Amino acid sequence: MRYAYQSRSRARTEPNTSQLIETLRDHPLHKAGAHKRGVSHTTPYSSRYAASVELSKYKIPQDGAPADTVHQLLKDELDLDGRPSLNLASFVGTYMEREAEALMIENISKNMSDADEYPAMMDMHARCISIIAHLWGVQKGEKAIGSATTGSSEAIHLGGLAMKRRWQEKRTAAGKDTSKPNIIMGANAQVALEKFARYFEVEARILPVSEDSSYRLDPELVKKNIDENTIGVFVILGSTYTGHYEPVEEIHDILDAYEKETGNDIPIHVDAASGGFIAPFTNAQAGKKWNFELPRVKSINTSGHKFGLVYAGVGWIIWRDESYLPKHLVFELHYLGGTEESYTLNFSRPGAQIIAQYCRSHNPLVRQRY
Repeated sequence: MRYAYQSRSRARTEPNTSQLIETLRDHPLHKAGAHKRGVSHTTPYSSRYAASVELSKYKIPQDGAPADTVHQLLKDELDLDGRPSLNLASFVGTYMEREAEALMIENISKNMSDADEYPAMMDMHARCISIIAHLWGVQKGEKAIGSATTGSSEAIHLGGLAMKRRWQEKRTAAGKDTSKPNIIMGANAQVALEKFARYFEVEARILPVSEDSSYRLDPELVKKNIDENTIGVFVILGSTYTGHYEPVEEIHDILDAYEKETGNDIPIHVDAASGGFIAPFTNAQAGKKWNFELPRVKSINTSGHKFGLVYAGVGWIIWRDESYLPKHLVFELHYLGGTEESYTLNFSRPGAQIIAQYCRSHNPLVRQRY
């Protein structure tokens, strides 16, 4: 009796096959006409988000997809990435307060290249230049000039270009050859420094580092490798490999002695991508000099997206005085409304990071954090 009851129970719950076929006939896949496209890419995963076909990865698709579907699929794919807050490898900021994040989102569409359209943002940019210049010891009577960049790589290239152009102008005025410029850096230099030399046709004299030099640029090797064609020396404040600060003041004194001996004036550009926002607040300020207190230091760069506490996408280049930015590198623009000056490698670039940088400089915890 029990067996007969179970059989009758199963019979009552079996699906009506005709009804099931009709239901499948009304499936969104058939309504969208996907069966005519030859191959169906519907999966249990994608159908969960109402996607009738797989998103095209390498070509613009013939048919679009709902925004919420695209968002969900891409969001889920990006979940395969590592968590930025656990990423200690790429040396960029991964945390900002909600208020700073909100400012970035509210201004995410502003373009740094359009000063007339966004004057308040440009005022904040100018204030950041002043704050950083004073942080780096700009001297009385000098008029510091600079710009936000997309990172320290662009800033380093601008600093190197300015040194190359000033060297060319001096050599040309003296009737000397300008075909063989060289620049000094240590083997511990970040790739952006080597890129400058290769992209802008300057011989890179990459000097070996050793345990004796604390794996930094060796001042003694600098002395042996400079000559009349040396456009400048890249000195690093925060080595990529070890974090060491290179001996800026010691190299400065070597170049002073060389000028007295030969008459050749060789400037220094300090790559402070890592150290620019740290050294002014640490014991480094009580030790050897590294900034604009040294007359031979003509320009310094830093990364706002490192210890400047801003998300990736902003660097800074500052020249101690506007006279060290050759006029040949400054372009005057008139087609955006007013007259603007441009001396960056990029033109259109986001302004939200500049606003965030200014915001972070006013955080009451910034000085304590440093």
